[in-house]
Amino acid sequence: MDEFVSWLFGLIAMIVPGFGVSEPPAWNGYVEADYVYLAAPAGGTLTAMAAREGDAIEVGDIVFTLDDGQQRAALDAALAQVAAAQANVDNLSTGSRDAELDVIRASLARARADLELTRQQAERTGALLERGLAPQAQADQANANLERAQAQVDELEAQLRVAELPARDPQRIAAEASLAAARANAEQARLALDDRVVTSPVDGLAARVYFSAGEFLATGIPAVALLPVDALKVKFYLPQADRTDFELGDAVSISCDLCPDGLTATVRYFSPDPQFTPPVIYSREERARLTFLVEAVLDEGSELHPGQPVTVSR
Repeated sequence: MDEFVSWLFGLIAMIVPGFGVSEPPAWNGYVEADYVYLAAPAGGTLTAMAAREGDAIEVGDIVFTLDDGQQRAALDAALAQVAAAQANVDNLSTGSRDAELDVIRASLARARADLELTRQQAERTGALLERGLAPQAQADQANANLERAQAQVDELEAQLRVAELPARDPQRIAAEASLAAARANAEQARLALDDRVVTSPVDGLAARVYFSAGEFLATGIPAVALLPVDALKVKFYLPQADRTDFELGDAVSISCDLCPDGLTATVRYFSPDPQFTPPVIYSREERARLTFLVEAVLDEGSELHPGQPVTVSR
């Protein structure tokens, strides 16, 4: 009887091609994408939306712009503060201005001339006193004038030395700190202005455009969803019995209705937890129902679309 059954199966296999040959295992899945959502760091009115749905986008392309009047005004004010702080540092580092120094030098020159004249008068008065031709009081007055003129010269020389010196260290340090703070504020204002122009961080397609020019865009709200060129992946579920046959980096074949042959993907993720089964101690029958989520990144050139159902095989 066994020989007859074997002969019958052999005969049918010759007549019907593929009879008795099991199909290779396959699992159902679908295509999904990791979108990049572009939002503005700070809210504002959209002045231009450069992207349209379906447009090809390259890294650095301008996607949309926001009104920047307030940011430009803030940058101008910050740059003015930098200029004022820099002037203060320069003034404290080099001493008084040239015009102020010229005034002190002129006063000193006049005081020195007065001192020389007073000295000559005192010498003549002293000579006359020795010859008995001038009273002692006149000589005393001449000497007093000479001392006063000398004191005036000494005072102006000291003022000139002080004016030519730079500021004391604490003053200069404080001024330099104010300059650094002003420069930081200016850089922050410049970055805020740059943020009003949002560019693409990836190559891909503009999948969805949520706002139009003239609308107000709140902080952190996506205005455009980009589909990067390498963002497509296939999600499918492996029975727990087949899970041990797969590892990260394994290649799988992808097929679908009207798809070209030869589509492949690479396994990049395994869910650590089983799906669709309550967390109980699994019996042998329950384990047969366990499945694990697997994600495989599609290779370039697949031309599949998010949401498209596919079949995955080894």
